[in-house]
Amino acid sequence: MDDQTQIELEAAAFRALRKHLMEDRTDVQNIDMMNLAGFCRNCLSRWYQEAANARGIDMSKEEAREIYYGMTMAAWKANYQTEASPEKQADFETAFKENVTDKLGK
Repeated sequence: MDDQTQIELEAAAFRALRKHLMEDRTDVQNIDMMNLAGFCRNCLSRWYQEAANARGIDMSKEEAREIYYGMTMAAWKANYQTEASPEKQADFETAFKENVTDKLGK
């Protein structure tokens, strides 16, 4: 497989994942994704932002989230986010530290 075809297939897979999370499974909460898989929609939007920044494209976290979510973060939360139990919040603290904070060196 040539490099361009691989890039196109990877981009198609990313678009399918985004559609699945943003349109088909809005019921799946970010906190559950982070707790189970070590990443969530916000991670995906951050990776998008980091890729843009690496190519010299100035993009803020908020801009990346709006591109990824297809709406503002406030709108997403109002439409789809539910309250998380104290147990889920505690698990999230651990998952976030292990998967985000430690990897960013913060």
